[in-house]
Amino acid sequence: MGDESWYNGEHISGPLSGGEERAIMAMFESLSKRLEGVFTNLSGKGKLTEEDVNEAMREVRLALLEADVSLKVVRQFIERVRQKAIGTDVLGSFSPAQQVLQIVNEELIEMLGGEDGKNKLDLGGTPPNVILLVGLQGSGKTTTAAKLANYLRKQQGQRPLMVAADMQRPAAVHQLQTLGRQLSIPVYAEQPGANPVDICVHSINYAREQAATVVILDTAGRLNIDERLMQEVTNIRNRVQPREVLLVADAMTGQEAVRVADDFNKAVSLTGMILTKMDGDARGGAALSIRSVTGVPIKFMGVGEKTDALEPFYPDRLASRILGMGDVLSLIERAQEAIDEEEALKAQAKLQQGKFDLEDFLNAMRQLKRMGPLRQVMEMIPGVNKLTSMPEMEEALE
Repeated sequence: MGDESWYNGEHISGPLSGGEERAIMAMFESLSKRLEGVFTNLSGKGKLTEEDVNEAMREVRLALLEADVSLKVVRQFIERVRQKAIGTDVLGSFSPAQQVLQIVNEELIEMLGGEDGKNKLDLGGTPPNVILLVGLQGSGKTTTAAKLANYLRKQQGQRPLMVAADMQRPAAVHQLQTLGRQLSIPVYAEQPGANPVDICVHSINYAREQAATVVILDTAGRLNIDERLMQEVTNIRNRVQPREVLLVADAMTGQEAVRVADDFNKAVSLTGMILTKMDGDARGGAALSIRSVTGVPIKFMGVGEKTDALEPFYPDRLASRILGMGDVLSLIERAQEAIDEEEALKAQAKLQQGKFDLEDFLNAMRQLKRMGPLRQVMEMIPGVNKLTSMPEMEEALE
């Protein structure tokens, strides 16, 4: 039976750790450095010739392939950039490098999902809105269910209910219940051996009774895609009519994640994806390939083991950071979370009056520290990424 009470207490929250945030960009670091070299080589030219563009595109092709991007996607990307770049006049004070950078940025955003807003979660239906999580065993579905519930409560004010519908893995129900207690989020579960489809149907009625606004279904996975797995998730989808069907995929599997996404999409018509382990050693090719190959938008990415280590996927922000153009919006959001506005205004007034002392400086440093390591903050500022890669700066920022 379901848990009859809504837990009370503080939920776990807080900014990403330095290691987690740094690891996200480490995934794309090689690609970023290669692309930077391409644009540097174009400096000083008045107009882009076909030879200039072809030479640059060879380097871009190598950079993308080394990042484990699908060959088909690389070819399409290169062709689109070449068609836009050849013969392009340099506009105003833009250099050829900046002109190509802009074209590559536009195409990279499109590759990652575009700016049409399809990467946003759709919870516009009549509550409770149902989110069905599917995926292979080991991709992190159960942990992701808790992260997503925590995110929706913290960022959108939702009242989530998590549903333990994974009867395949013995520890899955206990794991979700433990996470629920840690986060003060209720979990609906039934006795071992219950039918997963029936569990999901019963949970919807329970959610209505408890005035939950979002129901997150944690379903079973398999070591590989098989007919039984697909039939189970198809039956669940047909019975509960979820608002969102999200595939949880492991970014560490590279192009295998793309194949898994394609297979699940054909079977259950995915509405989006959550890429986990984006803080690992993967080269990022899956993130750059999935939308182009499957047409399924990435909606979230898991960037660590903590229950708050889940971020919305912004194609334009990730493209900017890959190209070394910074990420000012994320910097602003992080500052708003970490810095007390009233304290900042007081410090500003003291500074203007010449009364700013060492104690005020210490408080300012503490607030800055809450934003994360200085290196990460600097990397979000456009153009500063080049400074952080200098040997003397590397040593100073360690």
